[in-house]
Amino acid sequence: MTQDTDGLVHTERRGDTIILWLNRPEELNRLSTESQFLELAEKIRQANLDPSARALIITGKGKAFCAGGDLHKMANREGFSAGTPQEVRMRYKETIHQVPLALNDIDIPTIAAVNGAAYGAGCDLACMCDIRIASSNATFCVSFAELGIVSGDGGSWILPRLVGRSTAMALTLTASPIDAADAMRCGLVSQVAKPETLLESALALAEKIGRHPRDAIRMSKRLLRSAERTNLSDHLDMAAALQAIAHASEEHITAVNNLIHRLQNRQP
Repeated sequence: MTQDTDGLVHTERRGDTIILWLNRPEELNRLSTESQFLELAEKIRQANLDPSARALIITGKGKAFCAGGDLHKMANREGFSAGTPQEVRMRYKETIHQVPLALNDIDIPTIAAVNGAAYGAGCDLACMCDIRIASSNATFCVSFAELGIVSGDGGSWILPRLVGRSTAMALTLTASPIDAADAMRCGLVSQVAKPETLLESALALAEKIGRHPRDAIRMSKRLLRSAERTNLSDHLDMAAALQAIAHASEEHITAVNNLIHRLQNRQP
């Protein structure tokens, strides 16, 4: 196990899995400065460049996953709220938007281990990951409407793709928090774990994914992501191209032979 403890985002390595910890527990892991977003985006991109990494987990230290932005800076028109509308727009494009773009581009599967409150940008961050596992004491809230703003980081693009338009509308327009059980029921998360076993559950999932051939997992993720924004004909073309690459790979032959061996040695 290796660990990097400099900066806002702490990087930890557990085998083939990289863990990014949001580490401002005294501030509920709020992401409220340009440097914080840029640092998180850079750590995600670094993970993508690691050829030995099989999965990435994002989680938070303390009792919150990420409580969103800084309300006091918003009230005082500081930070992301400062300046003219054009300055705010460019600030978002140059900093905040780097995180969803980095998570959209990463090849390895990403897992959000939501350990507590995920509000506003924190809820959106969880939604940007491929899979979400929640602690039983986690809460989710698309809180922007309550603050008189909108989701500026792509959350409104992602959320209806996860839970459907009706539920996304209800969550967004009411700005009402939901608990982990409700998040499970509406499909926002795929698993709920006890608080003390959340990270272990996320690592177990990452390990289960990592057992399969690396390139097949990456291509499967690419197909699933592509299916969200292409028609069936284009998707089938992409599937055929990737399948041709997969069939020609050594890892495919090895995997098939290993499965044949296991089946032949299975007890009747």
